[in-house]
Amino acid sequence: MPAAESRPLRVLSGSRVGPVDAGAVPRFAGPATFARLPRIDEVSDVDVAVMGVPFDSGVSYRPGARFGPAHVRESSRLLRPYNPALDVEPFGRLQVVDAGDLAVNPFFLDDAITAIERGAHGMLERADRLLTVGGDHTIALPVLRAMAHRHGPIAVVHFDAHLDTWDSYFGAAYTHGTPFRRAAEEGLLDGSGCLHVGTRGPLYSSKDLTDDVELGFQIVHSHEMDDIGVRGVIERIVERVRDRPVYVSVDIDVLDPAFAPGTGTPEAGGLTSRELLAILRSFAGLNLVGGDIVEVAPAYDHAEITGIAAAHAGYELLSAMAVIGRP
Repeated sequence: MPAAESRPLRVLSGSRVGPVDAGAVPRFAGPATFARLPRIDEVSDVDVAVMGVPFDSGVSYRPGARFGPAHVRESSRLLRPYNPALDVEPFGRLQVVDAGDLAVNPFFLDDAITAIERGAHGMLERADRLLTVGGDHTIALPVLRAMAHRHGPIAVVHFDAHLDTWDSYFGAAYTHGTPFRRAAEEGLLDGSGCLHVGTRGPLYSSKDLTDDVELGFQIVHSHEMDDIGVRGVIERIVERVRDRPVYVSVDIDVLDPAFAPGTGTPEAGGLTSRELLAILRSFAGLNLVGGDIVEVAPAYDHAEITGIAAAHAGYELLSAMAVIGRP
């Protein structure tokens, strides 16, 4: 029997079940889970659950992020067990699973938000941490409700081209542009520890910025990368967050459209993939309790450019959680 056929189908580390062994099953074959990790029903104890929320009824421009979770999973097939940048094997340190997708109402937004919150609560009863893959940014609000229920007010580091602290759009209070205003109003956020990173582009008026400050956010604008660089951004984040429980929300449009064309509201002048991944690694030194990756719209992607960037962003967040969770 050839050596490849005699290997276990999954990489094992102690009692933890890892990804499908790429030496036994080619990467273009096998299960379509995130990083080819086990499904949640295949293990007993869960440290981190990766949960998809295929929902985009809150978008204001291009639709299509409902197909994001499947696209990110498909784009994650090349992820490998060892992260040399952080010197950690995330799937050996933590039992990470793919929890599948929440089935939420695509026609009734309020009902969908309730279902997402209920699903996040249920997942946090199984897992210590949760990484959610959207879907549009509306999903951050119900997930933050579940996070705050468990940890109290959360410091949010929000990577996005946009503020997402607007009040309403066409009279709707719940959209992908309003989740962090609603979260602040509901007392879910620690206003002394929140900031946006990568914000850029035109706004409706200067009031957008003053409102944002009143809600408790600071901003590291995209154009500041030229002056302070990745190290400067990390220092700003660490100084702001300190030891608070922190939730990382990554709208993939924080990247320049050259690195993430497959998104609903692209803005020129964004971060590079390398810059974003380097900053995400810095959360290995912080109290990272969860996160999301949203707004991947595969209809506007090509060659999986956006999906690959999102998959690697998720991998760096999981790796940071593994460093935090080291015994």
